[in-house]
Amino acid sequence: MPKLKNKSGAKKRFRLTGTGKVLMNHSGKRHGMRKRSQKMIRNTRGPAVMAEVDARIVRRNFLRYPK
Repeated sequence: MPKLKNKSGAKKRFRLTGTGKVLMNHSGKRHGMRKRSQKMIRNTRGPAVMAEVDARIVRRNFLRYPK
């Protein structure tokens, strides 16, 4: 049976930590910053750890062979 491929879109959006947690970027930071509060802009800075129920879906379906 051949190897399964990773989803190339998921490779660009998610990273795995050394302990297997999934890092993701926050949404809502591309445009329209004037209508967002400073608190929202500040809190969505940098990567975040994905919730475990969602991370299980990403690992199982999209990142089959993590680096």
